[in-house]
Amino acid sequence: MMDPTSWMTIYPEIVLLVMACVIALVDLTVKSPRRTATYVLSLLTLAGVAWLNASYASADQTLYGWGRLVVSDPLGHWLKCFAALAVMVTLVYARPYAADRDMLRGGELFSLSLFALLGMDFMISGQNFLVIYLGLELLTLSSYALVALRRDHTPATEAAMKYFVLGAMASGFLLYGMSMLYGATGSLQLDEVLQAIASGQIKHQVLVFGLVFIVAGLAFKIGAVPFHMWIPDVYQGAPTAATLLIGGAPKLAAFAIIVRLLVEGLMPLAIDWQQMLSLLAIASLLIGNLAAIAQTNLKRMLAFSTIAQMGFVLLGFVAGVVNGQTTLAANAYSSAMFYVVGYVLTTLASFGIIMLLARQGFESEEISDLAGLNQRSPLYAGVMAICLFSLAGIPPMVGFYAKLAVLQSLVASGQGFYIGLAIFAVLMSLIGAFYYLRVVKVMYFDEPVTATTVSAPLDVRAVLSVNGLLVLVLGIVPGALMALCAQAVKSMLAL
Repeated sequence: MMDPTSWMTIYPEIVLLVMACVIALVDLTVKSPRRTATYVLSLLTLAGVAWLNASYASADQTLYGWGRLVVSDPLGHWLKCFAALAVMVTLVYARPYAADRDMLRGGELFSLSLFALLGMDFMISGQNFLVIYLGLELLTLSSYALVALRRDHTPATEAAMKYFVLGAMASGFLLYGMSMLYGATGSLQLDEVLQAIASGQIKHQVLVFGLVFIVAGLAFKIGAVPFHMWIPDVYQGAPTAATLLIGGAPKLAAFAIIVRLLVEGLMPLAIDWQQMLSLLAIASLLIGNLAAIAQTNLKRMLAFSTIAQMGFVLLGFVAGVVNGQTTLAANAYSSAMFYVVGYVLTTLASFGIIMLLARQGFESEEISDLAGLNQRSPLYAGVMAICLFSLAGIPPMVGFYAKLAVLQSLVASGQGFYIGLAIFAVLMSLIGAFYYLRVVKVMYFDEPVTATTVSAPLDVRAVLSVNGLLVLVLGIVPGALMALCAQAVKSMLAL
């Protein structure tokens, strides 16, 4: 009989899988065109999964199950809790938008979102190359379908094809890198791979060859330059609901697999992968910010913004190991975790506003579509301004403290190269502030293109208000979230 501990390690995932199947079956009997029953059941499921993960995380235990294929630790459970909350908020914002575009003819939006979250959860808790890869594929296959969900919309179909082709190439890179490391170390288990590399008996050239493919695959998945080409096209072409589903919660899972693969599995090769990540970060900050300036489409601008933001996340991994010492690792990785959580929170609200302003037959995707938003709705203009200020790193928003934490981790290393990286990141942030503030100027100082007021359902209005408030409050009092991230990373590093 299977050890009860094994079942405990994936209990939230079991609940999520069962409920995703139940929701898919229940939806067959739902007649409402807005899928109210399916919607409510999905939100209750996500709230329950988030609560379960938060309860596990609060226990502060690290358990391994299923032959050490998966791990149950505070880092994983907090990330899964935040991911479940992010998907729940996404569905709240997405339902009115999807209903107006005939995307709720079936319950695929809800069931696919839950299966995508299930994939994220296995990415987050995997301790084996294959488990991580299977979780990644479950997420990406669900994402391909979500992007193509608006069947009669040519840009969405085109975006789905681009996403599928480039996503398959990224998966191939990652799988080939994993196969190289398996061939070199003789194991798919992260802890055994770590021990084999640390023994020093494996040729360094073989390990680095496999590492290059793994880093390239990870860079594809997070959209780092030069593997970023799919991000702008998919963000722009996909229905905004699908854009948020692939641009929000999956970033938490992407952070997790970088931690699992590079930190937990390949830490002895840190000197190599830190150099690779620093180059990716420099290119992402430069290209992402400069390309965003030229955009007139808001979703495309936010896509290039995402590329630049992921550059900042990568900087958090660059200074974890200095001169072979890991004394700064907890500070560096926790700052990257805080950055990802703050970024996802901000992204949810910003795309929520875009969906709110859209109406049947009108997408509200151009920056000019936000003209005079303050005159039409001061509340929603204020929420969008808070999000843009946060992305730009302007105090007292959460984005400012997140950037500050990453920069502090670089400067704390005392190394000239890392201090130079911090200065470069600040300069790129100044460039980035231009295109964010340009949108604020359009909202507050341009004449509105329409006199219609902005209305929203009660649930959307309430969640959007809380979302915007959190972006502000977590910037003013970031201590609790920062401490949570630090404790989670320390437990992962066994400090």
